[in-house]
Amino acid sequence: MKTVTVYTDGACSGNPGPGGWGAILMYGQHKKELSGGEAMTTNNRMELTAVIEALSALKEPCTVELWSDSKYVIDALEKGWARGWKAKGWIKSDKKPALNPDLWEQLLALADRHTLRYHWVKGHADNEFNNRCDQLAVAESQKYK
Repeated sequence: MKTVTVYTDGACSGNPGPGGWGAILMYGQHKKELSGGEAMTTNNRMELTAVIEALSALKEPCTVELWSDSKYVIDALEKGWARGWKAKGWIKSDKKPALNPDLWEQLLALADRHTLRYHWVKGHADNEFNNRCDQLAVAESQKYK
């Protein structure tokens, strides 16, 4: 199985408000940038969308080194929270509804196709790929202002 490195980020101006997402996929010498946005969304929806779009771009099952500055995404996947929410009908342990079940459904299906390794990276720090994803996401969000 190929090992692909993926960086993702989401941005939102206001929460909710205009949002954008960015992703970078790297395999060997190949590097692909993806981005998109929505007129009215939230930061967490853009973080999730970035990962969904990146994984959807892979043409075959891969080992994915996933880098994100979103604790929401990394923790919910790595610690199994999202699968727990799904098993309980999208209800969290505090009995409140889990947010974004539509996106989590898509992401969990993609996670089942690939082997994911999770890495949290500090946002707005010195990681060039995370910073580039942030630039892509912010640029997309500004198209909706």
